[in-house]
Amino acid sequence: MTSLLVIVVLVLLAVALWQLTKIFDLTQVGSSSDDSQVASDNDNNIQGYIMFGFLAFIYIFTIYGLLKWGKLVLHTPASEHGLLVDNLMNITWVLIFTVQVITQGLLHWFSFKNRGHKDKKALFFADSNKLEAIWSIIPSVVLACLILYGLYAWNNIMFVDKDEDVVEIELYAQQFKWTARYAGQDNVLGKANVRLIEGINTLGVDMSDPNSQDDIVVSELHIPKGKKVHFKMRSQDVLHSAYFPHFRAQMNCVPGMVTEFAFVPTYTTAEYRELPFMVEKVANINKLRAEKSIELVAKGGTALDPYTFDYLLLCNKICGASHYNMQMKVIVDTPEEYKKWLSEKTTLAQDIKAAAAAKKPEAEGAAPSDTTAKVIDTVKAVVDTVKAAVAKVAMK
Repeated sequence: MTSLLVIVVLVLLAVALWQLTKIFDLTQVGSSSDDSQVASDNDNNIQGYIMFGFLAFIYIFTIYGLLKWGKLVLHTPASEHGLLVDNLMNITWVLIFTVQVITQGLLHWFSFKNRGHKDKKALFFADSNKLEAIWSIIPSVVLACLILYGLYAWNNIMFVDKDEDVVEIELYAQQFKWTARYAGQDNVLGKANVRLIEGINTLGVDMSDPNSQDDIVVSELHIPKGKKVHFKMRSQDVLHSAYFPHFRAQMNCVPGMVTEFAFVPTYTTAEYRELPFMVEKVANINKLRAEKSIELVAKGGTALDPYTFDYLLLCNKICGASHYNMQMKVIVDTPEEYKKWLSEKTTLAQDIKAAAAAKKPEAEGAAPSDTTAKVIDTVKAVVDTVKAAVAKVAMK
């Protein structure tokens, strides 16, 4: 309702301003004015100064934005390759800002310098090979360097040696949740297919594959610090994107195929929480939550819980109505804590056997069918009748 009122007010203001301009035009009837619709020197000067004002606005707003919101960007990366990604991003930002400052400055300066004047005549020339070479070669060289550096970074990030000691984990995406599958003791993920999804086997793991017997399925992701984790990703339904913001990692999860990404965590969850910038950030968030809680409690609501930082796995594709809620908690443990946590988990094969064992007694003790129940009731009635007749004979 508030938005509608704001829109109505803005429309009415626009109509009022339009009517005022009409009234102003009527007041000028009979006065000497230039109606030629041709820009005069004064008009050109005004337009030139307005362009400089707009240029100042661009620069001031850019500087203000950096000072105001610059601290909100992701801070220290939590993976080895994160520094490389941040370095590439910072180089790109510096180039963009430098080119923007130079080109916008030249554009507005030359527009003002060569503004229309009755005593000036524009010089026309068809082309300039020198200028064409300058503004073609320089951007080409810069872009080529950026692309080559990006390819170098990408190859370093994506390269996983076959003989390398890695932790194999599958990330399974579906609307609107994540599930993780660990390769177990053999460090080899068993085969899987969505056609095999049945009961507790929600990932469609092929249990006839020997490599599947020690696979572990969990809903909370634990990874060890200092060891490369190789993620293989599948999607059950639509296009998702596995996004680890603090690890500078992202990869699409495409139905019908397996995609992959690997990185080495460098901070445990506990260590990252203790970083100075994160301590300050959490304190600021909890301060805002405390202020909001006072308002909620005053209105009869429930106070907000204090915020605690955790790594998260998010979906970075708009995959449906609850896309915003598709996230998974990621915990980086020390190698010892990770081994202990993993050893306490049961395998998918054990879970399936336990589910089958629990289902068997239920089947054995299942309620009789309607036909069987009717027969039982009839037999009970006959028995009761016979008992009553026998009792009467005995009494006689």
